[in-house]
Amino acid sequence: MKPVHKPTREEVQASANKTVRDVIAPDLKVLFCGINPGLYTAAVGHHFARPGNRFWPTLYAAGFTPRLLLPHEERLLLEYGYGITNLVARASVGAAELTPKELAAGGKRLAAKVRRYRPKCLAVLGVGAYRSAFGRPKAPLGRQEERLGEALVWVLPNPSGLNANYQRADLARLFGELRAAVSDAA
Repeated sequence: MKPVHKPTREEVQASANKTVRDVIAPDLKVLFCGINPGLYTAAVGHHFARPGNRFWPTLYAAGFTPRLLLPHEERLLLEYGYGITNLVARASVGAAELTPKELAAGGKRLAAKVRRYRPKCLAVLGVGAYRSAFGRPKAPLGRQEERLGEALVWVLPNPSGLNANYQRADLARLFGELRAAVSDAA
């Protein structure tokens, strides 16, 4: 696989409202769900591609992957039983640009996607987005009481480098709790 093309500033700015193809298949162990693609991610066409995003290092540190994957290797996740989608498909500068109505509609689309693909667990990456999308204003991090279809629902911090509330070690621990729970359930 060839490395990701580093987009120009103009290419990044022109990526507003573009989408990134899901990495998905039936019966995954975990379907990771981001909030929405950032402009850099949309420009290169691979999930969590912006330099500084901690998704890929966190997956590796938490034991989901046997080595650190790069964004352009995202389809390898399917071999390990994992996938990626987003609550809202359109790319934006930041999740703060999304309206509550967009997030709620994204929650409905995500629920339909989970029913269709039947992952064992849905992991939403962003507690605020989860709360808005599913009308759960007090939802905590971690395993949720409700299920989506047959899937366990787990809420994790957004791994964006802009999320200073969680350091790499915190992310690895929280993602590791999910991995352990999914492994125990298998």
